[in-house]
Amino acid sequence: MIQLRRLAFSRGVDRLVEEASFQLHPGWKIGLTGANGCGKSSFLALLRSQLHADSGDLEMPPGWIIGHVAQDTPALPDAALEFVVGGDEEFAGIERELAAAEAAHASEGERIALLHGRLEEIGGYSARARAAALMHGLGFTDADFARPVAEFSGGWRVRLNLARALMCRSDLLLLDEPTNHLDLDAVLWLEDWLKRYPGTLILISHDRDFLDAVVDRILHVEQQRMTLYAGNYSAFERTRAERLAGQQVTFERQQREIAHLQSYVERFRAKATKARQAQSRLKALDRMELVAAAHADTPFTFGFLEPLGMSDPLLQLDGVRIGYGDKTLINNVSLSLRPGLRLGLLGRNGAGKSTLVKCLAGVLAPQAGARIEGRHLRIGYFAQHQLEQLRPDESPLQHLLRQEPQCREQDLRDYIGGFDFRGDMATTPCGSFSGGEKTRLALALLIRQRPNLLLLDEPTNHLDLDMREALTLALQETEAAVVLVSHDRHLLRTTCDELWRVHDGVAEAFDGDLDDYAKWLDRLRSEQQGGSATENEQKTARKEARAESAAQRQALLAQRRPLMKEAEKLEKQLAGWQGEKALLDQRLADPALYSHGADGTLLQSLLKRQSELAANIDGSELRWLEIQETLEALE
Repeated sequence: MIQLRRLAFSRGVDRLVEEASFQLHPGWKIGLTGANGCGKSSFLALLRSQLHADSGDLEMPPGWIIGHVAQDTPALPDAALEFVVGGDEEFAGIERELAAAEAAHASEGERIALLHGRLEEIGGYSARARAAALMHGLGFTDADFARPVAEFSGGWRVRLNLARALMCRSDLLLLDEPTNHLDLDAVLWLEDWLKRYPGTLILISHDRDFLDAVVDRILHVEQQRMTLYAGNYSAFERTRAERLAGQQVTFERQQREIAHLQSYVERFRAKATKARQAQSRLKALDRMELVAAAHADTPFTFGFLEPLGMSDPLLQLDGVRIGYGDKTLINNVSLSLRPGLRLGLLGRNGAGKSTLVKCLAGVLAPQAGARIEGRHLRIGYFAQHQLEQLRPDESPLQHLLRQEPQCREQDLRDYIGGFDFRGDMATTPCGSFSGGEKTRLALALLIRQRPNLLLLDEPTNHLDLDMREALTLALQETEAAVVLVSHDRHLLRTTCDELWRVHDGVAEAFDGDLDDYAKWLDRLRSEQQGGSATENEQKTARKEARAESAAQRQALLAQRRPLMKEAEKLEKQLAGWQGEKALLDQRLADPALYSHGADGTLLQSLLKRQSELAANIDGSELRWLEIQETLEALE
């Protein structure tokens, strides 16, 4: 187990944690939570010996293999599949040794057999199949397997690093925000994989549904203290909420969220097309009444400003075909976005969700059909590339002044403070900001524009739980229409009134909730896995079968050879001992040895040797029989 005794650690001059004392047992799945900058990532670095404690003790089982996701991936020429396979370092090492041994003299035969035996023990013959399954689960296609790592974009290299970490046969797996850069399909797959992971898991995540499904303990960092709670994230929130429930701000926040959800349920409970969403809202309502108080101390206080005007509809797509160049991704989309609409887009990676949002935003012109804007349409579009458009040499306050030069600086300071850019942070150049801070700034700039149509493509990447909760509440209260793409199921469930699915070139209303969507994904995966293997897969399977057969033969030879040598040695020893004993028996049969006056010392010596030979012969014959039985079994 992992044992901490009065542990303290820092980053630079900042003390992060003091007096940490607890135990983490093998097989536990721990969610590591706390505000940004509290020391979560530093704790993972401490476990990997990348950071040293200031005081106290940290004990870990010797020999444990630790898996983690690398922060950077060089532009390697290696094929993506081979890069992922390399995550199993022992397997990769055995492959290298085998290649060297097979290229050497024939005297390496025994070494080759031993290496194949170890390969069998660690499941090495299925290593590439395991790597392929990991890559499929994270959204890669068969065509991606042979592509050089250098060809993939930054987000896809993050997925490759994640697959490589999962490939490692680790005792301890450390994951820091693994769902960033993943879509909902990949998040659901990863969730299922981590549930089945047999080792100890320490997971940093700001996705509450993901934490609830995976972890059985929460290790919370707050005010330089680390506290271990039993149960998942919701259980932790309930425990923590007991200490905060008396605060008036908690009550007010809860009442606003409850009123919003109850209003929706009352409006649509009896409407057949909305019944499932209404039931989903009731589940969310049960949870919210218990957990909202856990966010009472959030530093974020903001809401969407009232739009300057409205059109009904705000935007229409009429028989639109969407794609790039000659390639079409989605056909015949007809969609009307009206004020107050809350629409969530679902679909597997590459299906076209972001492409549809780009068309709605006017960034991508339709290949056919009509995109019709309402007279007062004002779009607020958020996507990850918005972060790249921030000016690194300008502060949050300067960004706002550039956007609204006539506004009073104090008003802008008050506004940006609601996004936790207070004091010096308001005037600090954003080039040094973290991903979460840049996302908050981009959202602050977007909200300030008073849009009446919000197009949000994965807005919660890099945001912590408090900011996600604040964004959820703000989206529930805004009068603007919302189209949302997100892998955060809590945000989708508590914000969206309608769900659309993008699949096989079609965008259409999805009759169900997120649980139904997860079941649909499971059926889709089962159908695809049940299909016939491709020709390449069949060739690979045959090659692996031949290699496995050869390895088994080599392994048998490696086991038989020492046994046969031992049997030959025993046969020679037995022949010698039996000959010596026969002569000794004849000599001991001589009556003169027992006559009066005979040498008694000689007799005792001969009898002792006779006894030794009999014992040696009996033991060796028994061992010889055991060897013969083992050889017969190996045959």
